[in-house]
Amino acid sequence: MATGTIPLDELAGGLDLYRTLESGQSYLWRREDGDMYTDTPAPGTWYSTVVDGAVIRVRTRDGRLEWESTADAEPTVRRLLGLDDDLEAIVAAGPDDPLLAEAYEAHRGMRIVQDPPFGTLISFICSAQMRVGRIHTMVSTLAREYGDEIAFDGRTYRAFPTPAQLATATESDLRELGLGYRAPYVVRTAEMVASGDADPADARDLEYESAREYLTQFVGVGDKVADCVLLFSLGFDEAVPLDTWIKSAIEEYYPDCDRGSYAETSRAIRERFGNEHAGYAQTYVFHHLRTGN
Repeated sequence: MATGTIPLDELAGGLDLYRTLESGQSYLWRREDGDMYTDTPAPGTWYSTVVDGAVIRVRTRDGRLEWESTADAEPTVRRLLGLDDDLEAIVAAGPDDPLLAEAYEAHRGMRIVQDPPFGTLISFICSAQMRVGRIHTMVSTLAREYGDEIAFDGRTYRAFPTPAQLATATESDLRELGLGYRAPYVVRTAEMVASGDADPADARDLEYESAREYLTQFVGVGDKVADCVLLFSLGFDEAVPLDTWIKSAIEEYYPDCDRGSYAETSRAIRERFGNEHAGYAQTYVFHHLRTGN
């Protein structure tokens, strides 16, 4: 077993692990008390995920982020949790905006995750018209049914399935697991990646709007889902997913940014939020409006 600690006061802007992992960005982590996405924080509780066959567990305690893994995982932990992002600089560089200032103040230490692209793609295909808790349950079910089983420290963990593993599922199989109309989208997208027709990771090398367009070739992926994948797994901090909460924010706070199409509205709200780190602004506003605090 490999272990390590990272002092929280060494991270510019700190870290709120609960808000980072339970703010609707990620559905690939599990809270080991079983209460993830119940809107009940549990300081000191372990969160776990599996990346490239390695189990990774993290928790915050006594002013430190602690991690345990089957491999030397500190670089991976830093990447997954955005620990090298300078939150203080990002907030300082943001626009002078009352709603954004309120959100940044209320949710200090929330960072943007960088989850594996395929799992993120499937997670957000499953997210359509679903509450965050239900999405998490759906993604966990896919891992339980199709992912590899990995033993670590006396417990059993499940990796999110590979494209080839998930491509073995049938539409009826996934409907029985509760995916509903999303089932054919998940099957076809897994088949596309497994066969080499397309890979979400390839979008990383494109310019932002071209990357969003590339991701929409996957079945069940529109502009909003594509933006989620770009922001939460591929490092495009400028991406602003126009979900229900952000559309409501535009209607109430930024009506001049409504340009009648996704592409033009996206450009306008990205400019309002500061372009380079507009995705951070989106994530804070989304979480602030969704939780009401």
